[in-house]
Amino acid sequence: MFRSFSLPSAVPHRLLVLMLALIPSTQALAFDFDDVAKKAKQLSTTAFKEQKPKLPKGLVNLDYDQYRDIRYNLDKSYWRAQGLPFELSFFHQGRQYQHQVKINEIVANRARVIPFDPRAFDYGDNKVTSNELRGLGFAGFRVHYPINTPKYKDEVVVFLGASYLRGVGKDQVYGLSARGLAVDTALNSGEEFPRFTEFWIERPTARSKQIVVYALLDSKRVTGAYRYTIKPGDPTVTEVKSQLYLRENVTKLGIAPLTSMYFFGENQRPVVEDFRPEVHDSDGLSIASGTGEWIWRPLVNPKRLLVTSYALSNPTGFGLMQRDEKFTSYEDLEARYEARPSAWIEPVGKWGSGRVELIQIPTPDEFNDNIVAFWVPDQLPKPGAPINFDYKMSWGKEAQQRPPLSWVVQTRRGHGYIRKPDSTIGLFIDFEGPAFKQLNKNAKVGFRVSADANGQIVESHAYPNPKTGGWRASVRVKRTDDSKPVELRGFLQNDNATLSETWSYILPAD
Repeated sequence: MFRSFSLPSAVPHRLLVLMLALIPSTQALAFDFDDVAKKAKQLSTTAFKEQKPKLPKGLVNLDYDQYRDIRYNLDKSYWRAQGLPFELSFFHQGRQYQHQVKINEIVANRARVIPFDPRAFDYGDNKVTSNELRGLGFAGFRVHYPINTPKYKDEVVVFLGASYLRGVGKDQVYGLSARGLAVDTALNSGEEFPRFTEFWIERPTARSKQIVVYALLDSKRVTGAYRYTIKPGDPTVTEVKSQLYLRENVTKLGIAPLTSMYFFGENQRPVVEDFRPEVHDSDGLSIASGTGEWIWRPLVNPKRLLVTSYALSNPTGFGLMQRDEKFTSYEDLEARYEARPSAWIEPVGKWGSGRVELIQIPTPDEFNDNIVAFWVPDQLPKPGAPINFDYKMSWGKEAQQRPPLSWVVQTRRGHGYIRKPDSTIGLFIDFEGPAFKQLNKNAKVGFRVSADANGQIVESHAYPNPKTGGWRASVRVKRTDDSKPVELRGFLQNDNATLSETWSYILPAD
């Protein structure tokens, strides 16, 4: 509690200055990116201290619905009273979100803590006493901005859990997630999950169309500083500046990680009966190689862990995309999978040599994120040296990052009617794009397709699709060893001219 007091008028000026200096300050100098980077560097020189959450059992043991019943009162949204275009709301500690994060506001070139106040939350039917709420804090926060109508401030970005964040563009709902960093993902040694432990958020002006968030990252082997410049819209674009420091060597450092869900789709039927044709947050990985080649890898839900990668030098972009945006492909009135965003990573500057890695994990349902994609640099400096990666992250419609020639719109698996069934696997790939508008009627288009050592191409064809104005490719492949996957790679070609992106597909092991 703060108490006001007055000083006698006879206090000498020199003594007054000394007394004021001794009064505890509630403000500190503002943080810009360099200041957060200095914190990260200093942190990397000290031993990691794991924060041990101290939550009452009533908050730890909440189920999904009980945790969701704790809601921040939007009437108390931060900056609402000031009538600013952006507002903040906050997440309560509880369930799996047990770690407390410190959240600061930067105002008039000074940073000050945003205090936790349990009176700003509605706890619903949860029974929590005031004593149990002492010493608690925020688990994360939301950023609100009017992207669909000026009358309502939508959620556009959420920071919650470890280094996770999610964003949406105009007319979209939350789907896949991004992370600040991935460490040793899908390695036998186990994954390390760095956390954002503190945030600094610049207060916007009455005319601001963007908001800046600084974040400090910490984990056993890595520390880091981040600046997120968030520009809501169609799409919502986040400019990311990062500087990392290793405490210890890591085997695999995943830059700009994206995490999504793929349960089943047109290329993979559901294991159990389901009225919905497809269930996924993303249906493929798209890569702009930097050499002019675009690569499309349709996602799968494998029976066993699948880790594949694309070696590149200075890529121009990659992302997990939701290309299929038709409601009839999902028929889910609640999940609205057709309205979930694609996320595109565009490097700023030269990233050098490395690989885009795709990890696909078996999942029995749609409630587990089982897809991860990120950039892995070939070379990392020794611990203590800065590692800098800057990029743009766009949350929006798939059409905003399409290849220039033509692209895959669907991959379907299975044979149609055949007189003599055999052990081959049939795949049908539809392409659409401007490249086909320039073809004459007699153009000789072929599907140039190949398989790795575990597959044999039995036949392949390419023919026009008069219903779409595009072209369809078909291929039959025979697998040598059913216990191993098969890598396939193909593209449409007219004489020696490439007409499409590269379709890169993996047949999972049976």
